[in-house]
Amino acid sequence: MLNAVLAGVGRLLAAVGKRGTVGFALSIVVGLSLPGLAASARPLLPVTIFCFMVIVFLRADLSIISGLVRRPGKLILACLWLVAAPVLMVGALVAGLGRETIEPGLLLGLAILAAAPPIMSSPAVAILYGFEPSLIIASVLTVTMLSPLIAPPLLDLLAGQAVPLDQSALMLRLLVFVGGGFAVAVALRRRLGQARIAALKSELDGTGVLMYFIFAIAAMDGVTHAALAEPKMVATMVGFAFALAVAGIAAGLALLRFAPMSDRFILGYGGAQRNMGLLIAALGAGAPKTTFLFFALAQFPIYLMPWLLTPLARRIRATKAAPDQ
Repeated sequence: MLNAVLAGVGRLLAAVGKRGTVGFALSIVVGLSLPGLAASARPLLPVTIFCFMVIVFLRADLSIISGLVRRPGKLILACLWLVAAPVLMVGALVAGLGRETIEPGLLLGLAILAAAPPIMSSPAVAILYGFEPSLIIASVLTVTMLSPLIAPPLLDLLAGQAVPLDQSALMLRLLVFVGGGFAVAVALRRRLGQARIAALKSELDGTGVLMYFIFAIAAMDGVTHAALAEPKMVATMVGFAFALAVAGIAAGLALLRFAPMSDRFILGYGGAQRNMGLLIAALGAGAPKTTFLFFALAQFPIYLMPWLLTPLARRIRATKAAPDQ
């Protein structure tokens, strides 16, 4: 009986995994249209983030990283870009507007966007576009694993004294999420074996989609109310999120001369699309309302940009540009 139930759950997850894009879009619609459900789901954010960490580390092909480590030049440059690019972009935005003119909660939200590691779906976007994903996979995993050490000081640097943070506590919580997720993934690898993990690809995809569905609904908590009550502020936040996303891609295409055009594109994408949920989960109840709202609105570019950028990605794939072109 138990085996039949587990088999049924596995088939359901596999079916969900094959319809991921529909689930992603539907989750935002549900969160916006059912604000009560979004509020109820919000406490589950840390759970979904931890599950993401486990699934990503479990599915990671460590041979890719080991291959790039043997010739680390590109990997080092890519990691430096993924850390520095958002910091410089947000720093320029804050300096241009004037730190004192930015609401402290929004300032913290911008700092979180800059300090967070790239979104874990960056390699999936590369694969979707038909780009070779090795460099983005290795660099995203490397920056994510280093984020407990990198993110807290960057967050403090960008947020400043306007938003006092306990760096030690934040670092410890990030270690729990990233280190704990890695430890669970290692234990599962030893228990299941690589062949079994590969066979469970569809089920793991479905679990990831399910977690993302819950995550997106929870992230929409308060967005509908804010859009009705303060539409100008919401529009400004959405504008910031999209502007940074576009700036990241443009800068990557223009500046990353060491890499082929496809890698420039996807590294530019990862330079502005950030895993803010990891830091939001680590901050917990300490995240101000305005900060959480910006985090929620910053999900819109993450969901929409892969679709909007398809013509550009198709053009890049067709040209097969060389690194020095």
